[in-house]
Amino acid sequence: MNRQALGYVVGAYEHPLRAAPDTSVAQLHAEVALGALADAGLTKDDVDGFFCGPDAPGTGPLSLADYMNLNLRHVDTTNTSGSSYLIHVAHACQAIAAGKCNVALITLAGRPRQEGKSKGALKRADNPNQPDFEWEHPFGIQILGVYAMVAQRHRHLFGTTAEQMAWVKVAASHHAQHNPNAMLRDVVTVEDVVNSPLVADPLHRLDCCVVTDGGGALVVAREEIARSLRRPLVKVIGCGEAPVGQNGGYMEITNSGAQKSGATAYEQARVTAADIRYASIYDSFTITEMIQIEDLGFCEKGKIGRFVDDGALISGQGRLAVNTDGGGLCNNHPVNRGGMTKALEAVRQIRGEAHPAVQVPDCDLAIANAIGGQLGVRHASSTIILERG
Repeated sequence: MNRQALGYVVGAYEHPLRAAPDTSVAQLHAEVALGALADAGLTKDDVDGFFCGPDAPGTGPLSLADYMNLNLRHVDTTNTSGSSYLIHVAHACQAIAAGKCNVALITLAGRPRQEGKSKGALKRADNPNQPDFEWEHPFGIQILGVYAMVAQRHRHLFGTTAEQMAWVKVAASHHAQHNPNAMLRDVVTVEDVVNSPLVADPLHRLDCCVVTDGGGALVVAREEIARSLRRPLVKVIGCGEAPVGQNGGYMEITNSGAQKSGATAYEQARVTAADIRYASIYDSFTITEMIQIEDLGFCEKGKIGRFVDDGALISGQGRLAVNTDGGGLCNNHPVNRGGMTKALEAVRQIRGEAHPAVQVPDCDLAIANAIGGQLGVRHASSTIILERG
């Protein structure tokens, strides 16, 4: 089927560092930008649109555009935390279609390992003006604790076990062993996961993502430019975004915004979950990935435990290859914002440039989904669907 392209991803680059003690955040942004532009066969002088999140230092796009000496016509600083960067892909396609720019650069970079920022830490103690502060901070709310609550709820409703959750980490480790830049390359077993220290019941230490420095970048361009470059065509054919609030307490915490963002992307792309060959799914914790797989329609709600059993997410072995770079659980989680890396591996799979041991044969359709904020309270889901051109 000749599906309509919303835009084209022409460049992709992931910083090789996972610890960057001697590199500034601005320099990391510049390095990933140059890497993605070189991958596309373009230069900084071709860029006229720049997209970034709050990880950008200084005055955001103004500081970075000046630092990188970009001559821009359009900027976008949409912030939905970790899901921002997939929304940036959608917004870049919209800006190009509207004639606001021709070549859009999207960057993410940071140094959370050097700055001691843990994924499970207490939230926003320095921002009492945030509207949720007075209701949540006095009780010591932690990201880790909230995700543990979501996992407990899923276990209560559907009988999901610690061993089933562990299979998500096992699959990630099988993929990460082939990634020379992955932070954790050792293959683990279900027993390794469930015997690792319990950090917030039922989550064990190996149920949690890594914390890394580094970053990544994407370049999105209009069709004529994409076709002029000597790179495999990667079409963006579907996009969706969905912010989710607590609805005054009337919410089911085992549901995610992927139900809505995925449905929107599928409809726009004119595909279903059954058509997808590869999936990049945000994996801040094992339960995060499991809930998104359900909500994107790869299995019935509550059946994810049985869906992931026995290596079902391992490329070449299971029913759905997921996070073939090792994901946030083993490879990379720069700035504690995972959406960028999800897009990067999806692009590699569509191009046929993933590691040969994990490359999905004839990968013509891929989906990337990210959660920003946190499940259980307020979050946003963003989805993009890519097709080989």
